[in-house]
This record gives sequence, C-alpha cells and structure tokens, in this order.
Amino acid sequence: MDAPQVALLPDGRRLHLQHGPIDLVIEAFGDRDEVGAAYRQARDRFRTVLGELVGELSRLREPVAADIPRWTPDGPTARRMMQAVWPHREVFVTPMAAVAGSVADEVMAALVAGRELKKAYINNSGDIAVHLAPGQSLRLGIVGELFRPTIDGTAELTFENPVRGVATSGWQGRSLSFGIADAVTVLAENAAAADVAATLIANAVNVDHPSIERAPATELDEQSDLGDRLVTLGVGDLDHAAVDEALAAGFRVAKRMEDAGLIAGAVLVLKKEMRATGTLPGMAQIGSLPATA
Repeated sequence: MDAPQVALLPDGRRLHLQHGPIDLVIEAFGDRDEVGAAYRQARDRFRTVLGELVGELSRLREPVAADIPRWTPDGPTARRMMQAVWPHREVFVTPMAAVAGSVADEVMAALVAGRELKKAYINNSGDIAVHLAPGQSLRLGIVGELFRPTIDGTAELTFENPVRGVATSGWQGRSLSFGIADAVTVLAENAAAADVAATLIANAVNVDHPSIERAPATELDEQSDLGDRLVTLGVGDLDHAAVDEALAAGFRVAKRMEDAGLIAGAVLVLKKEMRATGTLPGMAQIGSLPATA
C-alpha cells in the first residue's frame, strides 16, 4: 500500500490528503495557528484510516438486513459506516455505501478536536463534511450533472440548522449505481448519512427502457459489494414519460427518508429535469435545468 500523500494546495489555504482511493480537500477558517494545528491533527488521523478499513473490508462489503444481527466494527470509521446504513436495512445496502462520507466525518472529528475554528469543510470527492461555529454559515453549490461544472442551485448551511453533511451520487459517479440519475444531492446530519441516502435515492431513480445499458457489477469489478446485480453503464435518449417515472420513483424514496428524519433534503436530476424535497433555507428550487450543456 502506497504511503499517504499530504500537501498544501497552491492557494496555500487548502490541505490535500490522498491515500489509495481516498482523496480529501480540506479548508478551515480561523486564526492561522489554530488552522495549522487543525491541519496537523487531520493529517495524523488520516494516515491510519485506510489501513483500518482494509482490515475489515470483507465484512464491510456484506449486506446489512433486518433479519441479520447487527455487528459492531472495530474501527471508528467503519462504525460510522454501519451506523449510517443501519436505518436503511430493509433494502439492499452494504456499509460501503457510506464509506466516503464516513471518512470525511472521521477526519473532520480529528480536525476540530480541541481547536477554535470558525468553520471548515472536508470534501471527499463530492461527499462533504461541514463544521460551523455559532454565527457562521456556508453556501454550497449544487451541480445538476456530474460532468457539467455549472452551479444549478445552492444550499445555505447555518450553525442553527443541524445539517453537517452533503453527498452526491449518480450513475456516472465513481461508484456503481442501479439507477439512472445524473445526480442526486442529499443534505443530512452528517456526511455518512448523506452518502448512503444519496446512493439509495440514486438507485431508485430508475425505469425500464431500451436505451439503458446495464451489466452485472462483477463484470466491472470482480470484488464489488454489489455482486451480480445489474448496474448502469449508459443512458441514451429518454422520452418525457420515462424521465418523469424515474424521477418520481426516486422522489418517493427521498420523501420517505425526509419524513423519517434521515435527511434534511434532496435534489434529484435526470436529463435536465429536477425534483427536490426539503425545507432548508437556500435549497435549490424545483424546476428544469438550462437546455444548454
């Protein structure tokens, strides 16, 4: 296993931590000495995270289910993963659905421990953990298509609101998906909860259509925790009825999660059509995305 990579980005403000598939960008705001100490704490914790996860990887790839006793992982990041997925055990899900968000949460806990920071965020390739001190806020941009770097909406996070995690999932992301969503962005209490919710809502944005290409997950990754279940390889042209049906299916799942208190809100995007649920101030409004890419 390669050694963790640690570096300040060229702007001198953000810290970059990379180890295997984990790629974090961290920015903290506050007194310079406090920020420096926080960065050192994050660096030290980060150096052991991947090794801890690898040690429990085989169990973390196993589905959780209502009829299977809950087990307690040894490592703190793995425990975050299990805690995040357990409320969703009625559907197919493994703790790996929360790995990126859990890593962000774990490193954030180390970053802020004993430090006086105004605010901070840790972006783990789109899964984001947030810290806010009293009176602070953070505005996040919501992108409707993963490979179209245009902000289609915003969400304003404040200290008073309990949201501290944001995650985005879709069939073109770095993880395999059962669904066809271009992007599903979720706001939740922490990044781990947002991560698993975004994954499951994106899975639910789905419809049977001849323009959708699928294959067993193991054909793409023989060690995939999804096994031989079909995942999306490509999405061609869809008529309006198909887009509406797929978004409606995902919206129902998102609304159930919101009603259960598992998420604060979600924005679902497919073929430039958008659906949203949640009452967070500053949340993107329901509507259509611009017709130009």
